[in-house]
Amino acid sequence: MKTIKKFLRVDRREICYLKFILEAYDGIATLTTIDAHQGIVMLRIAPGCEGDVEAVLQDLKKDIIIDDSEKYHL
Repeated sequence: MKTIKKFLRVDRREICYLKFILEAYDGIATLTTIDAHQGIVMLRIAPGCEGDVEAVLQDLKKDIIIDDSEKYHL
């Protein structure tokens, strides 16, 4: 199975924070910075972990701005 790509825009100061949070969940997703200046990142989500990643993102949205609209897809 292939990983699922999800593009997000976050405050660029929060990229490292988001990366470290996802890394704490061993293997559910990896984060790649696409455009550091604009805060655009790509998540590669492991098959079957989509719900877990979505739950983490929804919880993080309480503390940081995460824009997951379709306009960031490349």
